Amino acid sequence: MINNNYKYSELTGKIIGCAMKVHSTLGNGFQEVIYQRCLAIEMKRQGLGFARELEMTLHYEGIKVGTRRVDFLVEGKVMVELKAVKGLEDTHLAQVLNYLEAYKLETGLLINFGSRSLEFKRVSNEQKLAKQNIKK
Repeated sequence: MINNNYKYSELTGKIIGCAMKVHSTLGNGFQEVIYQRCLAIEMKRQGLGFARELEMTLHYEGIKVGTRRVDFLVEGKVMVELKAVKGLEDTHLAQVLNYLEAYKLETGLLINFGSRSLEFKRVSNEQKLAKQNIKK
């Protein structure tokens, strides 16, 4: 699962491996929270540091407008958003990209346990962050 074209590839590979273990054990058909609990167990077994259901503040032009809970923030570097739906859609990907931008993170994973085979997408926000840093 390691692909050196992605930032934090080794870490995202470990997370994906944990998700594969959970999916191969449980299959599909459970609620998202069940997969979230099982993924936490697997990541802990693998020695990964993470925060689960981490509440993060959202800002609009410097003004606090609300909060959102991230399913996982792993090692303070990779945001993980879980789904348990029939198939991933563009709106799910847009959600992850928006969260990455809002939280000023570079790397995220979108993982879907709801299909017959585990679906995952590595998501990068590096280009947007680079543009923001140039403007500052």
